[in-house]
Amino acid sequence: MSREHVASTGSGAPALAGRGGSPAGEDITATRLDRRELAGAVADIGVLVPIATALIVTNGLSATAVLLPAGVLYLVVAATYRLPVPVQPLKAFGAIAIAEGLGSDTIAAGALLMGVIFLVLGRTGLLELVARAFPRPLVRAVQLTVGLLLLGVAWRLVDAPGEPFRDADADPTLLIAAAAGVLAVALAFRRRPVSLLLAAAALAVALARAGGELTLGPSPLSLPHLDGATVVTALVVLVLPQVPLTFANSCVATADAARTYFGERAGRVRAGRLATTVGAANVLAGALGGMPVCHGAGGMTAHRAFGARTAGAPLAMGAALVTLAVGLGAGLAALLSAFPVPILAGMLAAAGVLHVGLLRDLSGARGWTVALLVGVVGVTVDLTLALAVGLAGWWLPAGAVRLRRAALRTA
Repeated sequence: MSREHVASTGSGAPALAGRGGSPAGEDITATRLDRRELAGAVADIGVLVPIATALIVTNGLSATAVLLPAGVLYLVVAATYRLPVPVQPLKAFGAIAIAEGLGSDTIAAGALLMGVIFLVLGRTGLLELVARAFPRPLVRAVQLTVGLLLLGVAWRLVDAPGEPFRDADADPTLLIAAAAGVLAVALAFRRRPVSLLLAAAALAVALARAGGELTLGPSPLSLPHLDGATVVTALVVLVLPQVPLTFANSCVATADAARTYFGERAGRVRAGRLATTVGAANVLAGALGGMPVCHGAGGMTAHRAFGARTAGAPLAMGAALVTLAVGLGAGLAALLSAFPVPILAGMLAAAGVLHVGLLRDLSGARGWTVALLVGVVGVTVDLTLALAVGLAGWWLPAGAVRLRRAALRTA
């Protein structure tokens, strides 16, 4: 079986072990907290901040409940995987919740359902079993979809920032130009701690804009009030559209990206284990009425591309998010909405561009055709449909060949 036939989910062979690894002689077995590790730690804030801000400001979620599950999951990641495995909001889930103006109870019900589903899939081994059906080109297609989606989100951030952000009334042309400059700087100097400088600049601007509105202490927490109608709404509106993306991107594609970037060191990062940590974190998020979270292959690319190599990055992010949630939760809505969107969009776009680069290890017309077809359909139509098309397009011809060979042997 060729290398393209096996998706690196932790059960197959490593995908390009060590590609783009650390410089020769560098000790990457110990936890680091140097400038490069911290730069990698903050490289994925372009995904976290916009969705967290909108859920707090638009949907009325407690800021402490929004950041605390993400911070706790980052700390779990540091202890469990010992690599810069990312923590992100559930993107489709969050986008729908924000667009529909859903309340905290419905969001909490959706988080609890996601938690139970992925705990079952992870602990029973069902997810690992299904993941084996994903050939490498299909995994790369998911990663292409995610990269293009990140670029789309970055564009929308500057083209129409929306009410939660103070840049909402700014000239989009200026925002786009500034984001393009951030993107160019991020890509040109990614081997230096540029993302740390960009994040520090964004924080300085946010503090200058909202410093007088900050309040110490956590924001109020309350248990969600659930009934049958709320659970059904959450299942139909939020959970069903999100499950395929979480399965494909948070579990299968993240495990593959970890094996691609870190080789044998990523042995702990298996699709089923990722499902388990996602599930447990979402049970916590649902119980607190907070933001549902996941892992993500794009975040893995962002963390690694800007310097993260060890558990130091998730440890730093986890500690920072827990501190913010508990220490500044009462004033976080003002702080997060004051972040400059060109920096968020530029960093997000850089992650998208670099993530698309994972396709470089594909070979052969068949693999590229499947990856590009599924990636484009996933972005323009629907990822679930794209995955179905990809699986059929890959395995049906293979099945037909096997049947033909069997018929010839029995003739």
